[in-house]
Amino acid sequence: MAEKDREKWDKKYHDKPELLDSRPPSKFVAKYHQECEGKQALDLACGSGRHTMFLSENGFLVDAIDISSVALEKLATNMKDSVNLIEADLDTFEPKQNHYDMIVMTNFLDRDLIARCYDALKDGGIFIIETYMEDDDNEKKDSNPDFLLKEDELILTFYNGFKRLDYEEFWNEDYEKYRMRKQAIAVQKGRQMQIKYNQ
Repeated sequence: MAEKDREKWDKKYHDKPELLDSRPPSKFVAKYHQECEGKQALDLACGSGRHTMFLSENGFLVDAIDISSVALEKLATNMKDSVNLIEADLDTFEPKQNHYDMIVMTNFLDRDLIARCYDALKDGGIFIIETYMEDDDNEKKDSNPDFLLKEDELILTFYNGFKRLDYEEFWNEDYEKYRMRKQAIAVQKGRQMQIKYNQ
């Protein structure tokens, strides 16, 4: 599966290089990075690197993870020494334990990976997730439902051990090809953290 995913994303970025164009950061990343106590960040499925670049420019040391060598090679041309680019299969990626002050996952959904990030976030660390959700008015009708959030899923995922900082449902950015509904959440880890899934 990993090799097929790698080939798929490398081809997509090669055939449509505009997907790697510079984009502004997520509103929650721009808002809550200032509340982090430290400066260690993890950008999961970093793609074009919009959050890697933003956090790096704001003093963070960033581990940027993606399966696509095409995306990482493009990102490498703009990166500072404060960024560590890692080509990895996120199905099996194991983040450093008790290491990160901020973890970001946007336009990507892997429920098992969320659970594996549980011990990677320091107490007081901030986890931001923003991605697509199920909605009857979504324009991309062939989306894999496994990669779409269910109603209230992010709220229910972080049900214990977190302070919810923010939550929002909204239509995606105008520059995206298809109009899609999104959920976004920003939570801060307490001393204990548990994950609940909607199966």
